[in-house]
Amino acid sequence: MSVIFIAKAKLPTKYVDFDVHVFMHNEQEHLVLAKGQFNQEDVVLTRVHSECLTGDSLFSLRCDCGPQLEFAMQKMAKQDKALLIYLRQEGRGIGLAEKIKAYQLQDTGVDTYDANLKLGHPADNRNYQMLGAVFEHFAIKNINLMTNNPDKISAIEQAGININKRIPIKAGHNPHNQHYLQTKIDKFNHL
Repeated sequence: MSVIFIAKAKLPTKYVDFDVHVFMHNEQEHLVLAKGQFNQEDVVLTRVHSECLTGDSLFSLRCDCGPQLEFAMQKMAKQDKALLIYLRQEGRGIGLAEKIKAYQLQDTGVDTYDANLKLGHPADNRNYQMLGAVFEHFAIKNINLMTNNPDKISAIEQAGININKRIPIKAGHNPHNQHYLQTKIDKFNHL
């Protein structure tokens, strides 16, 4: 279960210019966008974001993923040092096709938590094991973390990283995702 660094290049975005790094873990490619040079004393603004093709790329209103990513990138643009870890684990780790099947169940009134269970998956099958290796690669020990997810906080702390401050993300609320957002609070314990 090693994490292998693959490549690095410049990636200008509409928010800021990043260096994009590709890592391989469990036969899956993951991206890390880095702004600035880091050392162990730095407190680095960080977002760990799981891929959501429908939200991040297709601007779906069913979730708040795209707006959360956009919020994070806007905040990162204002910092000298920032890190966005983009994990390729679509649909809380169940994959795109299964996520669309979960959407189909949600269309009948089943919430996002129970939809995954009905499909035979854990409610949240995401894996954060590679985070420690990524932070080590960048020599980062201290972060300000943009998240509402307590599982990410636990995974990062277990990797030995100090979370100096949690920055809540309040973005993407709309009439189409109110039930989804309430389920995240009620069943996934999001903050």
